[in-house]
Amino acid sequence: MINEKHNFPVHSPDVPTPEIFTDADKAVARLRELYDIATSFLVESFAHALRSERQSVRYRAFYPEIRISTSSFARVDSRLSFGHVAQPGIYATTVTRPDLFASYLRQQIDLLIQNHNVGVTIGASDTPIPMHFAVSEVPDLAVPHEGALSFPLRDVFDVPDLATTNDDIVNGHGFKNPDGTGPLAPFPAQRVDYSLARLAHYTATRPEHFQNHVMFTNYQFYVEEFEAYARTALADPQSGYIALVGPGNQVITESDAPMALPAKLPQMPTFHLKKANGRGITLVNIGVGPSNAKTATDHIAVLRPHAWIMVGHCAGLRNSQQLGDFVLAHAYLREDHVLDADLPVWVPIPALAEIQIALETAVEEVTALEGYDLKRIMRTGTVATIDNRNWELRDHSGPVHRLSQSRAVALDMESATIAANGFRFRVPYGTLLCVSDKPLHGELKLPGMASEFYTAQVGRHLKIGIRAMELLSEMPLERLHSRKLRSFEETAFL
Repeated sequence: MINEKHNFPVHSPDVPTPEIFTDADKAVARLRELYDIATSFLVESFAHALRSERQSVRYRAFYPEIRISTSSFARVDSRLSFGHVAQPGIYATTVTRPDLFASYLRQQIDLLIQNHNVGVTIGASDTPIPMHFAVSEVPDLAVPHEGALSFPLRDVFDVPDLATTNDDIVNGHGFKNPDGTGPLAPFPAQRVDYSLARLAHYTATRPEHFQNHVMFTNYQFYVEEFEAYARTALADPQSGYIALVGPGNQVITESDAPMALPAKLPQMPTFHLKKANGRGITLVNIGVGPSNAKTATDHIAVLRPHAWIMVGHCAGLRNSQQLGDFVLAHAYLREDHVLDADLPVWVPIPALAEIQIALETAVEEVTALEGYDLKRIMRTGTVATIDNRNWELRDHSGPVHRLSQSRAVALDMESATIAANGFRFRVPYGTLLCVSDKPLHGELKLPGMASEFYTAQVGRHLKIGIRAMELLSEMPLERLHSRKLRSFEETAFL
């Protein structure tokens, strides 16, 4: 084949022809075979190109693809929010890192085969794998910046195409694949690869360490408490936790083992308390602000976690609240603005019963309070999220009036963003905040007050979040993933 633009012949690896599979394990094995062939070819070709002065060949390999065709309107189990296509047709998705996503792919493919009684076709797609992503798992090989090579990289290898790397599928823009097929999964391969690279950059941990249950926080104090909790858990053989991973991919399996963190921490320090099959907990310190919250969730979403929650500090808006009280969000006032273009503010973000129950149950267990007594330390209500950290300095007649009209009980800068992106990406979400100041009532976050508060409350709050995640991890997946998060026409894959 000739590349018309440069008149270069195109070299591609030989791959198996498309084949229909009715066994999910065999289908995933073929996906891995196709991906390994493609990436090995690109890595070897790139290494060869680096040793050569001139290039007269273009190298190209393709992502593997899953494709299903059904002509039946047969009714499937309506209780399931995933695992089936909405109507007859042909559906397809490209796949990357089948080693990383093996369990997920196996489950989703098996549901398709069972629910539609048809096989899935596994073969090479017509979407090229960008060189940057092909070498991402090779420690001693990296793509130099533009101009550092003796040849223009884009003349010889494919590079990421951001024009086609978007969220049109999850945003519900009536997306169709270039060949007219419907989307089978929420993210195509190149979008996934893009986020995997970003995750490694922002968290300084490899994507395979991420667990299926993710907690976000906005303070380093929670990270310190999480590490202390993790070490205690590792010392307990009955806990089920097997390792703690920190930035720089530092792994400890013994409670007293040192963890040598990098001298320069990443933008979003992340720790993973691991269990078998990804059933552990990941904690991400996103810092302060809705932009960071969006960035983190944009990329973690491609890992298809089973749930994510926000555990952090907030301003209490009611005089009856005390410092250290908890707020369980059951609604969100979105004034963060970072998702306005993707999810209009008129879209309601519903509370998810499974998450709410897990969080309230965890508060009861950790505080030993229940029923009416629980109201002493916890309120449910609307959480307002804004993009101005110093909102108190503005004319109060506007913001305070809106907060009162919304019945908000707490205000922060991240929770609504995390919940809204959970809604957008079909990831179950929730929020449990801890009141750290009451600016409308003269209790500002001052150094002395903050230190006393942090010492007393952070550990308890974190334990509640961890316990909630453990309760969710025990829940069947088909129950946890709510139909509330699914639109009229949904992808079959979760």
